[in-house]
Amino acid sequence: MINTVLIIDGTATNRIVLKVRLSAAGYRTLTAADAATGLALARAEQPDLVLLDYDLPAQGGEAPGGLALLAALRADPDGARSLVVMMSARDDAPARLSALRAGADDHFSKQVNEQTLLARLRSLTRAQENGGFGAALGAGLEAPGFAEAGQGFDHPGLIALVTARPEDAQRLARALAPFSPGLLTVLPQDQIFDPPAPGRPAPDVYLIDAGLGDDGGGLKVMSALLSRQDTRHAKVCILHGGADAGLPAMAFDLGAADLVARSQSAEEIALRLNRLARRKADEDRQRASVQDNLRLAMIDPLTEIPNRRSGLSQLAGIAERALASGQGFALMVLDLDRFKSVNDRFGHSAGDAVLVEVVRRLSLCLRASDLIARIGGEEFLIALPGTGLAESRLVAERLCQEIEARPVELGEDQKLRVTISIGLALGFGESGQSPAALVNAVFGAADRALLDAKGAGRNQVTISRSAA
Repeated sequence: MINTVLIIDGTATNRIVLKVRLSAAGYRTLTAADAATGLALARAEQPDLVLLDYDLPAQGGEAPGGLALLAALRADPDGARSLVVMMSARDDAPARLSALRAGADDHFSKQVNEQTLLARLRSLTRAQENGGFGAALGAGLEAPGFAEAGQGFDHPGLIALVTARPEDAQRLARALAPFSPGLLTVLPQDQIFDPPAPGRPAPDVYLIDAGLGDDGGGLKVMSALLSRQDTRHAKVCILHGGADAGLPAMAFDLGAADLVARSQSAEEIALRLNRLARRKADEDRQRASVQDNLRLAMIDPLTEIPNRRSGLSQLAGIAERALASGQGFALMVLDLDRFKSVNDRFGHSAGDAVLVEVVRRLSLCLRASDLIARIGGEEFLIALPGTGLAESRLVAERLCQEIEARPVELGEDQKLRVTISIGLALGFGESGQSPAALVNAVFGAADRALLDAKGAGRNQVTISRSAA
């Protein structure tokens, strides 16, 4: 993916130099010389990242307008999603703090070396793409007509401080505490990879001293954390002394979410760590939303078993394994008898209660390896991998008996007798047959057997003639 970068700088030389460097690195570049043009381009093009001159002249020649333009970008719905990196002629703490407080994603001196700048842009755009995936996928799966769920209470995040000397971490924790709403913890080196204690959350953000252990030890620890299943979504900020000019670019390319120097103020370090904690919380919400939406796309919300699409997909997997092993499988298509009368007489809420209870009873009679799915209003599919005719017939008859044995209680002393009809077929693949062809053949046979069961009086099992 080619990322679009908008360069807003009042000096032509700066715009040209940045455009040449970024174009050579594969970015699509846009340029603007003033705030009005920059804001218009940001609205029209919606760039992935904006490089903004901190000292950009304001309209009318008043005080520098970089911060004012940043505020306008953040307030504009079309520009709020763009990453913004501010650059100024000076690299002093007040400029960095002002930029970070105003919502900039980072701040650099215009004298920053090209390697570090490009590595930081790569780091930011990677984070944007990773964070945006969940939102984009989740948006495609949202149920129409429903508003976005409220975010609720934001956990402040747990920030772990890991330094070469524990006393340095303790000192840093005391300095950061007045500026950090998050929870700070000092983590000894030998406990970095230990699972959290029961009831305790894992750290959301790690501040890791680049000088841990041997040369580059902090970066090695970061790489290990980001490769582990339980910590791969954590944010890592590297603490460094500033003497190694090549360390920032290396850290960003290895996965660091940010860097702070020991010389920076506690307030600035806290600002950066808090920003990472908020980003982690946002990404956690997106991942949870995606998982929920994917689950809703595959699970029947009433009975909480696979829906038709998911059930047929899993059945195709069973058929593929049966073709590979030669063991075959049994397939049942079953239907609740005269279910329409339940809804007509007692209402749809009673019908829902019947469906839920029927699925509960059916599930109790099946193995963990068996498949049950809802494929229609009152129609279900059950697949028994590696099961022959005699065993599957016994299972089907037991299912009928289990449903008929006890009435479904609807409350207020109302009890309803329910029965089911089942069509049973066996799947044995022929040489060269595809899983899809096998599923279609067996499903069709079971469906026809179900019709025979209905026609023969219901509440019974009918076996497909091809399986008998």
